[in-house]
Amino acid sequence: MMAAAWRALWWRLLLLLAPWGGSRAALPPPQDSEFTFLLPAGRRECFYQGAPGNGSMEAEFQVIGGAGLDIDFSLESPSGVLLINEYRKSDGVHTIEPTEAGDYKLCFDNSFSTISEKLVFFELIFDSPQEDEDGDNWAEVVEPEEMLDMKIEDIKESIETMKNRLERSIQMQTLLRAFEARDRNLQESNMSRVNFWSAVNLGVLVVVAFLQVYMLKSLFEDKRQVRT
Repeated sequence: MMAAAWRALWWRLLLLLAPWGGSRAALPPPQDSEFTFLLPAGRRECFYQGAPGNGSMEAEFQVIGGAGLDIDFSLESPSGVLLINEYRKSDGVHTIEPTEAGDYKLCFDNSFSTISEKLVFFELIFDSPQEDEDGDNWAEVVEPEEMLDMKIEDIKESIETMKNRLERSIQMQTLLRAFEARDRNLQESNMSRVNFWSAVNLGVLVVVAFLQVYMLKSLFEDKRQVRT
């Protein structure tokens, strides 16, 4: 009885662990991502992103708000090698190819600034070679007479080209929105400075006008005392 119970428990554990192992073996590839965050003055923020091996990763960042529009940027590989280290940059585009399997470390440093906070936008784009199994299976199922004299490989190539162009268009639109946000913040900062100095000049003009009126009035005043 005890042996049968242990045998049944063993088979249950195998059934529970079998799908877990299969799910780990078929991990989905990393998706392209973008993020905008506010980095306070005197702070350093780091982000970790997993990447597959023998792929391509493109990291783009841009400072879209804050005084100076600059920041320190560093990128570290999963093995701890410092790949990129930049100082006081407003934007940058870096491509890592081939990638190393593991978690990459991206750090943004604003410790050199003691007053101004920075609004930072960054985007990660992955390109890993993958085989389209669904497309291959579909090509095997379709019979030659159903192709209507068109090659499936040409159709797949056209669809892949269109997909790449659409993805690139989305990336360019995202970058253009980041550029627009940075220009808008810069214009608003300049407008606030123009309004401040205009108010200062207006105040100086009003003070000078009152001083001139007072001086002119004092010139025409008769300070002699009349005795009666």
